[in-house]
Amino acid sequence: MATSFLSGCRVTLKPGTLEPDFYRLVRTTQPDLIGQKVYVVDSGDSLQLILPMQDQPRFIHPSTYLSWTFKHTEIDADVFTLPFKIRPSKGGLPAQLNSNFNAAMYVGRRIDLYKYRWKPVTPSFGVRELRSRGFGYGLFAGIGSSVINDFVTNTPIGIEYEGVILNAGLATIYDAHVFNIGLAVGIDYLTDLNRQQWIYQQKPWFGVLFGLNLN
Repeated sequence: MATSFLSGCRVTLKPGTLEPDFYRLVRTTQPDLIGQKVYVVDSGDSLQLILPMQDQPRFIHPSTYLSWTFKHTEIDADVFTLPFKIRPSKGGLPAQLNSNFNAAMYVGRRIDLYKYRWKPVTPSFGVRELRSRGFGYGLFAGIGSSVINDFVTNTPIGIEYEGVILNAGLATIYDAHVFNIGLAVGIDYLTDLNRQQWIYQQKPWFGVLFGLNLN
């Protein structure tokens, strides 16, 4: 079970405001707030920051917070399919590109970064927007199929069929807003009696995944 910890991210423009929640300040014009975890209430024309152990909220005017960046982390759950896997060369066979059915459940950590900016509309008018970037990494496990025949077994089995496999591994997720895409590395486990003969049994593969965000 190896993984490719290649980070992905998304960049989308989100009109409106930050959802009220806890965020960590990673960039700000006020040095005493860098690294602080604060509860943010975005009213549109100002930010209200509630710091732990402080009774009075701090109000921030838009003229000062447009260069600020907030970070939010959470546990992420997705379901995804792998449209293809790349298997390294094995047993005299060259590297294989497999497109069999695969579906898996993914659970991991998601990190979102939010940054305010002004978008000019006319020389004298602009609108406030949020630019967000998000990525995730975690574990997955699922079920799929693979062609089993004499070419991919150590000894001839005399038949060809679609074997049921269980897969597991680690993945990185690129959040594309409506859906997720990413990279995965995992292993397969053939569930029938030919698993001892299958040359790809518990051998690593690389793949691309597409998923639906369940949050």
